[in-house]
Amino acid sequence: MKLLMSDFEVNLVNDSMQEFCVRFYGPEETPFQGGVWKIHVELPDQYPYKSPSIGFMNKIFHPNIDELSGSVCLDVINQTWSPMFDMMNIFEVFLPQLLRYPNPNDPLNGEAAALLMRHPKEYELKVKEYVQRYATKEAADSSGPKDDDDEDEEMSDMESISDDE
Repeated sequence: MKLLMSDFEVNLVNDSMQEFCVRFYGPEETPFQGGVWKIHVELPDQYPYKSPSIGFMNKIFHPNIDELSGSVCLDVINQTWSPMFDMMNIFEVFLPQLLRYPNPNDPLNGEAAALLMRHPKEYELKVKEYVQRYATKEAADSSGPKDDDDEDEEMSDMESISDDE
């Protein structure tokens, strides 16, 4: 997969090529600039004929991204996917364009859509506030599937069991 050979930081989940996380940076000259997000990707068995499932693991304030689940509303991923597209298209073109040109007419986050349409300057300030609070490298690193930490917890549980005996 080209994504693994790119400049993107990719971490496999459970050593699976079908589930992984990608570090994604906000596009320059947007209110998202300077933000760092962990994007969770799941590839279906039918990939590339069926589109991947993509979600932001740390919070983002955007009309087309669900604030709680991180789900992305993007036609090219959800409806008009083509096997000609690949993960590089998603991370180099589709997601940067989504952040650069939000569509408040097809929202997953109604609050963000309403703010963008009625008070664009306030929307931009709120986006920047979210970037500062939730889109730091530390926030991205601590969000989402953490299989390494889970193993450590299991190990400490095992130690406490053996100490009791």
